[in-house]
Amino acid sequence: MFKRISNYLKDSQAELKKVVWPTKKQTRDHTLMVIGISLAVAVFLGAIDYLLNLLLEVFIY
Repeated sequence: MFKRISNYLKDSQAELKKVVWPTKKQTRDHTLMVIGISLAVAVFLGAIDYLLNLLLEVFIY
């Protein structure tokens, strides 16, 4: 059992050495992109919600 755990840890360490980690610039750019897209989706959904609310009020009154 300890042999399997040891092999797993060694294999995991070997795989982590193959990983190409993003640079600080890439991380910053992608983070800003996610924030921007999230804000755009929030504004879009907020506008749709507002318009549907207005439409519903017209039908109720």
